[in-house]
Amino acid sequence: MSWILFVLGVLGAVHAVNAIAPRKRPVALFAWSFFASWLTIELIWHHLLFGVAATWVLIEGGALEQPIGVAGAVLMAFALALMTHIAWTTRRTVVTMRGTLADLDPGSETPRFPRLQVALPFLMGRRRGVRLRRNVPFARVAGKIIRLDVTVPSAPVPGGGPRRPALMQVHGGGWVIGDKREQGLPLLGHMAAQGWVGFNVNYRLSPGVGFPEHLVDLKRGLAWIREHADDYDIDPDFICVTGGSAGGHLSALLALTANEARLQPGFESADTSVAAAVPFYGVYDFTPDGEFGRDPEVYRRFLEPIVMKAFLSEEPERFEDASPVRHVRPDAPPFLVVHGDRDTLAPVEDARHFVARLREVSAQPVLYAEMHGAQHAFEIFPSVRAVRVIEGAERFLSTLWERRHQGDTAATADAVEDALTS
Repeated sequence: MSWILFVLGVLGAVHAVNAIAPRKRPVALFAWSFFASWLTIELIWHHLLFGVAATWVLIEGGALEQPIGVAGAVLMAFALALMTHIAWTTRRTVVTMRGTLADLDPGSETPRFPRLQVALPFLMGRRRGVRLRRNVPFARVAGKIIRLDVTVPSAPVPGGGPRRPALMQVHGGGWVIGDKREQGLPLLGHMAAQGWVGFNVNYRLSPGVGFPEHLVDLKRGLAWIREHADDYDIDPDFICVTGGSAGGHLSALLALTANEARLQPGFESADTSVAAAVPFYGVYDFTPDGEFGRDPEVYRRFLEPIVMKAFLSEEPERFEDASPVRHVRPDAPPFLVVHGDRDTLAPVEDARHFVARLREVSAQPVLYAEMHGAQHAFEIFPSVRAVRVIEGAERFLSTLWERRHQGDTAATADAVEDALTS
């Protein structure tokens, strides 16, 4: 019992310290450090409950009868104290989202999520009144059929009422893995429960293709959604986009490269504009100026041979073209950018710089929510943080939709600007 408690104490202390200060160096530790901190932070309540229960059982079994057991108890107490700090930090997500969205939806005090789902976040994926249509083909490219899933409200559109708003979801996975079945499901289910139609869109992956083919495929999907607006009773003039990680990068590019003919081969005249964008923990700069690209090994081992299929030294303009920060424009749609301040895959500094540039240039509102203590992919697990972030994204998008439907775009901009300065 004593040695078991000591081993658990060592493991708990190591994982807790790593969660607070994840390591990027040396490279050999990077993968372990990321996954260990991610699993510790986003499953922190599980770790706390297990740690307390295991410590109590071992102490009751006589673990303190030997000095090594006492040392284990001290280490476990230290680990549990750090975990309690991490757990408390995750609760600041509520404060962060409220601060970001303050005055965006005045007078609304009713939570969008049922209270039971806030208490038991694993219920996030179970929404009543929502139907899913899988594997709808939208493009045939290079011998491949690309498909999407559609999440729709079960109830029909009220007679005489407006059409529904739409949200396009782009999955992540480092441009090389991932699928529409794996990401964005709680968000799309929640949006459908609020009357939205969600489209979870696949795209061809690297190394099979290189950038910008990922983006071109998504533009094909966006054009298809708009062309089939009548089939799903959606408003073709109000299609928003969201995505996480590589999906955050691509959703930001979708929003900032609307109607660029060079990225729409064979469908140059299609409208590929979006009404708003909500990128999660995206990569916003592929150039050496960005934090993501300061490590030469990232280029040599990954970006150049796999994603870009080009050498930075020979075609730097292609890496600039792949950087959302280089595409900021006055007519950019409204943005809500969400990022974790402990992200070791997509550095938070790039997100801050991207938001600063957008606010300098864009005529539309730009909101930024930085999740304290959050790693990459923080909303993948059902958690209180995930519930609040999804709720915040829905309030942002729904408020834009409601005020646009009311024809009060000026009020929308003023309300969001108030949120930014509150």
